[in-house]
Parts: sequence; structure tokens; C-alpha cells
Amino acid sequence: MIQREIVRNTITFKGAERMPYTLTKDYGSDIHGVNATPNPDARLSKGIDEWGSVWDNIGVCNLGEIKSPALKDWNDFDKLTIPDYKNPARYSTIPDQVKAGGDKFILGSGISLYERIHFIRGLENAWMDIYDNEDNLKMLIDILVDMNLHMIGEYKKAGVDGYLWADDWGLQDRLMISPAKWREIWKPAYARVYKAAHEEGMLTFLHSCGYIVDILDDLIEVGLDVIQMDQQENMTLELLSERYRGRITFWNPVDIQQTMVKGSLEEIRSYARKMSKMLSTEKGGFIGKVYADVKGAGHRPEAVAAMCDEFIKIAI
Repeated sequence: MIQREIVRNTITFKGAERMPYTLTKDYGSDIHGVNATPNPDARLSKGIDEWGSVWDNIGVCNLGEIKSPALKDWNDFDKLTIPDYKNPARYSTIPDQVKAGGDKFILGSGISLYERIHFIRGLENAWMDIYDNEDNLKMLIDILVDMNLHMIGEYKKAGVDGYLWADDWGLQDRLMISPAKWREIWKPAYARVYKAAHEEGMLTFLHSCGYIVDILDDLIEVGLDVIQMDQQENMTLELLSERYRGRITFWNPVDIQQTMVKGSLEEIRSYARKMSKMLSTEKGGFIGKVYADVKGAGHRPEAVAAMCDEFIKIAI
């Protein structure tokens, strides 16, 4: 099997010759990411994004945070800069990016439907909109859905295999918002995008950290194929295994807040083995991963190496 087939067969539970992985450059990866240039969902370290929101860096990590949202008041919506997502120049480099991936599974980056909302509105405003400005909130979500639908079409032309965006929905022990409101407002939007991706032959991926089991059944229902979790211990591997093993593919590193930071090297290796066993089936269901910002997360180089070594051993 070529790498693309290994990943696809793992995700679709058709059986692959080994477990796929996305690790550091020294170890290699079976997935190659591509992106629009620029993507309207770009997250900055510092500066002003295309929407007009101001970002600043929060410390040693690569991530920035919103210091001044673009749309503080709905009365100023007509002044909001909505990126020209249909501009062909955004997608002109994608064919070359795909070509650079060779036989790897090609994963295109999309546009978040929750995080982009609070990047535009500010987190507190976005939460208040759920109750005070629901129609306006849904209007903005619809704009983001339309952006995703167009981007899926552009990625399809270039031969992209999967579609991903990041929406961190969870706190440590619960969802950030009411699960009922998530189902009312966001679930239909997710369903539209995942349906379009599947119609174009793409598998669907979501990065979402925190405690998200309150909506994971819903995400599976509307067509999510792969959940990328950097945290698992706050939900427990036992719960994830009991409820979701064989129903969705997990794309995970060792828990980035607990074992990767606090565990010994042997505990890290043991957790990698336990997680891959509990979340996968004989036909697939698990992809090993390294966290993208190991410095920002405080991960020791030897801990990262221990995890990668173990994932390679499991894969072979």
C-alpha cells in the first residue's frame, strides 16, 4: 500500500498494512497538509488578519490571541471586511502543494465555524450572541459555511483527500456552550460542510480539544470521519474506547497536558501503546501524532522522541 491508501483504509476501517502516523521530520509522516494562500482562517502570532481582528502573541508558543476583534458591534457589520474567498489566486499554489506530497494522504485546511466566529466577535460577545443575537450569529456562520463549500470545490480540483479545520469546543470537564445550543446552531452547519466534502470524495477531519464527548455522537452522525484530540485523559481512554472505538478514527498524540508533561519516558511509551490499542480495531481507527508546538506545550525533546519511537514500533 502507498501512504495514501494506508491512511484512507485506516480511517474507513478497511484494514491497512500498518498504523499510519504524523510525527517529527526525523520520523516522517503519512499525511501532507495543503492550504489556500492565504487561508481566510489564518491564525496569526501578531498583526491584523484579513477580517480586521488584531492578534498578539501570548508567550513562548506559536499561537496568538485576539486583542481587538473586528466586529465588536453588530451595527458595524456592513463595515466588516469579508475576505474575497473566491479569488483564484488563493488557490493557485495548491496543485504544486499537492504534487509535493507525493503518495501521502493530502489534507486540506478549511475554515473554522466556531473559532473564527469568536476571532471576529470576541469570545464573550460570541457566547452572548447565542442568546441575544442568534439570527446574526447564524448569518455569519452561513458565510463561513459558504467559504468552506467553495474551498472544498477548489481542493477537489487539485486531488485533495481530506478536509480539516480546528474548533476547540471543550473546557477541561464540559463543553464551552450548551450542547443543546450547539445542536441547534452549529450542528446543521457542520452537516452541510461534511456532506459537501463526502460528495467530493474527501474524508472529514476536526481538531477539537477539551472535553467534547457531549457532542461527539452528533459529529459522527453528521459525517465526521476523524477526530484529532490532543487531550484524552480528561475524558479517559476507557470512556472513549467504550463509546467510540470502531465508530470514528482518532488522530492523537499522547495527552499533551498530562502524561507528555508529567510522565516518565516509560509512562509515555506505555500510554502510547495503551491508547493505540484501546482506540483502534483490527481494521483501523487510530493514527499516531506529534503535537505541533512542543516548545509551547513544554514537552521535553526526550519525551517527544519516546512517543515517536513507540508509535513507530506500534506501526511496524
